[in-house]
Amino acid sequence: MSDPAPITLDPRIPEGPLEHKWDTFKQEAKLVAPANRRKYTVVVVGTGLAGASAAASLAEMGYTVKSLCISDSPRRAHSIAAQGGINAAKNYQNDGDSVWRLFYDTIKGGDFRSREANVYRLAQVSASIIDHCAAQGIPFAREYGGTLSNRSFGGAQVSRTFYARGQTGQQLLLGAYGALMRQVDEGNVTLYPRREMLDLVTVDGRARGVVARNLVTGAIERYSGHAVILATGGYSTVFHLSTNAVNSNATAVWRCYKRGALFANPCFTQIHPTCIPQAGDGQSKLTLMSESLRNDGRVWVPKLKGDQRPPAQIPEDERDYYLERLYPSFGNLVPRDIASRRAKEVCDQGRGVGPGGLSVYLDFADAVKRLGEPVIRSRYANLFDMYHEITNENPYQVPMRIYPAPHYTMGGLWVDYHLMSTIPGLFVAGEANFSDHGANRLGASALMQGLADGYFVLPYTIGHYLAGIGPGAVADKDPAFDVAERGVREDVSRMLAVNGSRTVREFWHDLGRIMWNKVGMSRHEKGLSEAIAEIQSLRQEFAKNVRVSGAEGDFNKDLEFAGRVSDYLGLGELMARDALQRRESCGGHFRDESATPEGEALRDDDHFTYVAAWRYRGEGQLPDMQQEPLPFERVHPSQRSYK
Repeated sequence: MSDPAPITLDPRIPEGPLEHKWDTFKQEAKLVAPANRRKYTVVVVGTGLAGASAAASLAEMGYTVKSLCISDSPRRAHSIAAQGGINAAKNYQNDGDSVWRLFYDTIKGGDFRSREANVYRLAQVSASIIDHCAAQGIPFAREYGGTLSNRSFGGAQVSRTFYARGQTGQQLLLGAYGALMRQVDEGNVTLYPRREMLDLVTVDGRARGVVARNLVTGAIERYSGHAVILATGGYSTVFHLSTNAVNSNATAVWRCYKRGALFANPCFTQIHPTCIPQAGDGQSKLTLMSESLRNDGRVWVPKLKGDQRPPAQIPEDERDYYLERLYPSFGNLVPRDIASRRAKEVCDQGRGVGPGGLSVYLDFADAVKRLGEPVIRSRYANLFDMYHEITNENPYQVPMRIYPAPHYTMGGLWVDYHLMSTIPGLFVAGEANFSDHGANRLGASALMQGLADGYFVLPYTIGHYLAGIGPGAVADKDPAFDVAERGVREDVSRMLAVNGSRTVREFWHDLGRIMWNKVGMSRHEKGLSEAIAEIQSLRQEFAKNVRVSGAEGDFNKDLEFAGRVSDYLGLGELMARDALQRRESCGGHFRDESATPEGEALRDDDHFTYVAAWRYRGEGQLPDMQQEPLPFERVHPSQRSYK
């Protein structure tokens, strides 16, 4: 097979100063007149924050929307798990915050591996998100005088995080859900619950719909439109155990990748430092403890190796508050990648605590003593209650035990400034795209990006696209839908016919072990090469020896997971390949061969200041990588320091 021609990745960034690019785009964008919008249909896949807000906004504008939800209700989207808060450059605390500072902190937090224009736009619209959500009635925490309250998060020296105790994601999702269901009631949105997208349909090179499986009846269904928005979240479940819901998966983005959408920076995954450690092999997911806890909790381990005394019996001078010692300017609020790596480091030194020495302490004793338990309870009550329910330990009295775990994925489908992929008409929102976070996401930025994309960006960029193609008829009878549906049915039949001896979950467990051990918190060339070979072997065994019970035309959880694990196997190999070629350390991607003497990430700006976008070339063919250079016009990449 001859090598395909390279693709020129055009980010379509507007001309002019950074501060004016978004305004320039809005002023020059093509528009669809209000009376014409009902002639256009948009298919939105996913009903988390990005998907629900996009569907609600477009329907409010007059477009016809088809909304596919993988769960029984949009309220069950994994966005609810974002506990700690949402960033916005409001400067309510009068502590020096600004749009520019939020932009710079986000660029720096991502270790200078994100696109300037997209990040600046995110910072610009952040303030509007808070105004919009407050108008919806989101119960943000407030100061005594009634103004909205803020708290600090990692990677920033200002208080810019708006929050609703430890339920911020849930409350914001309820706001988007309410807006969405209003449009369902108005007849502008048709909601299809319990549907899983299994393929993208393109007609004449443009995205024109999807093929999905009804997870209750097993029926294969077609959904056509003038454009498709993919808002299906991230892919950290490729590690098996992660903070994501088990139902969260990579199938939608992976099937779009196989249809021609380039996959950008797949190795950029985030390991969250504050998760409850794994309790046993039968566990299906890990529980996130919000980063907001690091505002008042102090992270420490014993100074002595193998010290197994209860924490109360370890004197203050025998404790190592290692984040405060190493990073005095930011202390416990260093970015997540740094906090995670340092936690692993002290545990590898034999100073970890708890079973197996695989955790560190997050201690609230000083905060309780200084502020009083009622104040701490008012800030974190539900988080403390959740920890108590899971561990049977009272964090008001004993320190929490935490350890890093796979959490967020900064990689995703490549999109331009319009949030459109390399397939015209396929837009990608929220965590499913790569655009805003570079090599590491700062805490409280996920909710910000999801709502920015859905409420404030896509309504402009989708309109610009639709105005350019016209409202011609889109029928799900097109032969392209026949081809896609036939492929889906063949895949399902093939998996059911294997009738092997190993369960789907066994393969998922095996993949997770490979990914965590060799493509996890730290990576090196030998381990990554081994991971690629091991995943390839596992893929071959899966094709020959997986056992999928049940039937196609029925409710079948085993069949659901078989398709997802098959996609995880392909994605895991791509992640390892991406990590192998990126011979530098940046953010969450840490190569052992590329570190400073102090153990910090050492970037190679001369050779790797680009987005790595991978193109699918067919089954059995190696993917090829395209590069989008990342010019920095307003910030100067420097060694990231939080000391």
